[in-house]
Amino acid sequence: MENALLIGLSRQTILERQLDVIANNVANVNTAGFKADGSLFEEYLRSRAHEDNFVGGDRRVSYVQDRGTYRDFTQGSLQQTKNPLDVAIAGDGFLVVQTGGGERYTRDGGLQINNTGQLVTAGGNAVLGTSGPIVFQPTDHDINIAPDGSVTVLEGSGRTDSIRGKLRLVGFADAQKMLKEGSNLFAAGGAAAVPDIKSTVQQGFIEKSNVNSVAEMSTMIEVTRAYQQIASMLQNESDLHKSAIEKLADVPA
Repeated sequence: MENALLIGLSRQTILERQLDVIANNVANVNTAGFKADGSLFEEYLRSRAHEDNFVGGDRRVSYVQDRGTYRDFTQGSLQQTKNPLDVAIAGDGFLVVQTGGGERYTRDGGLQINNTGQLVTAGGNAVLGTSGPIVFQPTDHDINIAPDGSVTVLEGSGRTDSIRGKLRLVGFADAQKMLKEGSNLFAAGGAAAVPDIKSTVQQGFIEKSNVNSVAEMSTMIEVTRAYQQIASMLQNESDLHKSAIEKLADVPA
């Protein structure tokens, strides 16, 4: 009976962790550029006993072990905003931004200009170009961002394009090594950033979250039901254990 309790407890622990992951996905269903997380599990085998004086071998007992999470980097759908500072990345690339902790990476292309003229994310982090931060002049207008990331403007009353920089796009050979840091930012982790020349930029669009809200809610219901079923099973096992002890106490000496 102890094995049944331990196996059920291991499964409940994993279900609780999985519910946290699902809840975070659902909470970010409207977060631009958000990438959904998934849970990884594996079987963990352990014998029922470790003494050597038993006749015959012990049957292995199968527990559930939480290996961690993975990121779903499939591209979300693109939504047109007609805002000239909004950009969506078509491909696997990431925008590079400067934070207090160093360079970070994001797919959230909802950009804006701060009070010093720098191109920044909604969180205020400077968006980096191939030559550093992209800075606009007070007289700049008609901002154009080309598919290759080149940023040009019309300056003052002029009719000739002036270049303000080129968005720096990077990719990762193993994006699963990247670490989520919150605020829709990724750290490189154990991955190495390399220039991405395949991805393109679409001005006036943002990439929506790739979370499938219907699928996530369905999974949440399944996880909740499984947790309740295991809780009921554990209660039955506990009652059976208690009943066995009480009956043993009634046996005449």
